[in-house]
Amino acid sequence: MTKTTTTAGHGFWRIAYLGFCALVFAFLIAPILVIVPLSFNAEPYFTFTEGMLHLDADAWSLRWYRQIMEDEEWSRALANSLLIGVSATVLATGLGTLAALGLSSPGMPARRFATGLLISPMVTPVIISAAGMFFFYSSLGLAQTHLGLILAHAALGTPFVVITVTATLAGYDENLSRAAASMGAGPLTVFRRVQFPLIAPGVVSGGIFAFAASFDEVVVVLFMGGIEQRTIPRQMWSGIREEISPAILAVAVFLIVFAVVFLLTVEWLRRRNAR
Repeated sequence: MTKTTTTAGHGFWRIAYLGFCALVFAFLIAPILVIVPLSFNAEPYFTFTEGMLHLDADAWSLRWYRQIMEDEEWSRALANSLLIGVSATVLATGLGTLAALGLSSPGMPARRFATGLLISPMVTPVIISAAGMFFFYSSLGLAQTHLGLILAHAALGTPFVVITVTATLAGYDENLSRAAASMGAGPLTVFRRVQFPLIAPGVVSGGIFAFAASFDEVVVVLFMGGIEQRTIPRQMWSGIREEISPAILAVAVFLIVFAVVFLLTVEWLRRRNAR
């Protein structure tokens, strides 16, 4: 009797636990997923029409997806996002990896202070960073240029690379480098043939985070970008302020797909690194 009561109580709490998890999941995901069906609305509304609720085929359309594919402004925004994102990622990955290697060195002085300084852009409010970058790059004549935005986004993305590569280096066995050096390999050869292949998942993960940070960043672009530097988030912001169109929802769906691919890739790299 006691065992039966205990089993029933365990089952109740398990169901309650799963129900609570489902509610939290719905609370977090539902506002995002509701965008997906709305992006197929044949009418220029941000609400479900009566036809959509009755699953009328004429109420559903790819109209807004065709519009963003044919619109030159969206095409230019995508090109700018890719150009700035990829360039900033390459720069942030290189700088972040070098910084992490330096921070992992036993002879590095003031390591904690340097680490805090390097990752400070992550904890500083973006609008403060954006204002500072605007005045700094304006004095150099780089405001409203692609190069200025690439440098600004690289500064925002570098902390992600520093963190992921530093975490990967924490599990790296320095005896491997010493063994390679004892066999005559130089520092560059040791890094290229021994160390880098082992920390590559952390470097790639940091690069993905840096690209994501650049790809959906809008505040710095608002401060520093001109018409020719409009990225996808900047174009979405303009669309909301100037012309409310469900085309924004179609773009949002593409960004959701991108985020899912991004998360799956990071998870794959995490599992590969854990082996």
